[in-house]
This record gives sequence, structure tokens and C-alpha cells, in this order.
Amino acid sequence: MIPLSACALAVALPAIAALMPSAAAADQRDDFLAGRTRECPRCDLAGMNFKRRDLSGVDLTAANLREANFHDAKLVAARLAGADLPGANLTKANLSRADLAGANLREAMLYAANLDGAKLSGADLSSALMGTARFTRSDLSEAVLRNADLRKARLPEAVMIGADLSGAALDLAFLRGARLDGAGLRDTRLMGAELNNVSLVGADLSDANALGANLRGADLSRAVLAGANLRRANLYEAKLDTAVFRATTMPDGSIREE
Repeated sequence: MIPLSACALAVALPAIAALMPSAAAADQRDDFLAGRTRECPRCDLAGMNFKRRDLSGVDLTAANLREANFHDAKLVAARLAGADLPGANLTKANLSRADLAGANLREAMLYAANLDGAKLSGADLSSALMGTARFTRSDLSEAVLRNADLRKARLPEAVMIGADLSGAALDLAFLRGARLDGAGLRDTRLMGAELNNVSLVGADLSDANALGANLRGADLSRAVLAGANLRRANLYEAKLDTAVFRATTMPDGSIREE
């Protein structure tokens, strides 16, 4: 065997070192899939099947979870901030208190998922299917929910009681029959959103933009509508008797002060 010269060794060592992180990542991924570790940040787990797995408290920060199957999985307090989850199946998953801040959940399936107390600030839930999902007291501030579907079907309605949706984008979202009692919707975009028969009792919609939104039959009892834009919104049969108005733009363009 011919010994390496000092020069050749100097060239070879950095190349060998460069391979070590990828090897370590592969080992970590294998250990996670085998259940030997609960930490796999930035791992590539796209398309993997975690159906009914108990993954409570796992660290999957910034992981690639595209189209992964988490149907009925337990992800309580899981760390999923910045994770890539487009098209993932999270139907009936328990994500209560999970950290999904900044996660990509575009077109993800979240039917009947439990996201109570979850952190979803800045998350992208565009076109996500979330019928009957629970978001009680969840943080959805600055989240994007354009075209998201939370419509009530024959099952119990989506629940977002006390959720923080301040500054969120819900343009063209479907929230028919959802419960948003006491929710924070300050500066929220609701343009063209389907909010018919939604319960917004005591919700704060200060400075919200509901241009052209469908609020037919919505319950806005005690809701704060100060500075809200309801121009061209459908308020037919909506309950507004005890709502708070101040500089509110009404459907016909008039301003209501109280």
C-alpha cells in the first residue's frame, strides 16, 4: 500500500470531512424511523408513513415531510417549526400544543385534527382541508389561510374559539358553520371569505377587511367591528344587535359609528 503524501492527505481530509455530516444525517434518519430517537431536525422524510404513531414531543424542525402520512398520529407538543408539509395527511392527528410556526401546510389534509393551543404563527395553510378541525386558543397570527376549507359538513363544525388570527390572510377561505367565538381577528383579511352561519360571538374584528365576504346568518353578537370594512359583504340574517360599531364601513359603503 502506497502511503499518502502530506499534500495528498491535505486534499483528502476535507473531502472526507464533507461526507461526514450527510452520513450522520442518514444515521439520524434511520434511527428516527426505527424509533430509536425522537429528534430528526431537517431530515428528509417525504412520503413516509407515520399512521397512528405516537410522535409526541418529537423534534422535526424544518424537516421535509411532503406528502407524509400522519393519519391519526399523536404529535402532542411536537416541534415542527419551519417544516415542509405540503400535501401531508394529518387527518385526525393530535397536534395540540405543537409548534408549527412558519410551517408549509399548503394543501395539507387536517380533517378533524386537534390543533388546540398549537402555534401556527406565519404558517402557510393555503388550500388546506380543515373541516371539523379544532384550533381552540391556537396562535394563527400572520398565518396564510387563502382558500383554506373549514366548512361544516355532517360532522361537528371547525372550532377556533379564542384563536389568535390577528393579521392572518383568510381571503376566499371557506369557514361555513365554524365557531370563532372570542377569536382575535384584528387586521385580518377576510375578503371574499365564506363565513355564512359562522359564530363570531365576542370576536374582535377591529380593522378587519371583510370586503365582499359572505356573512349570511353569522352570529356577530358582542363582536367588535371598529374600523372593519364590510363593504359589499352579505349580512342577510346576521345577528348584529349587540355588535360594537365605530368607523365601520357597512355593505352599502356608509360609515356606522355606533
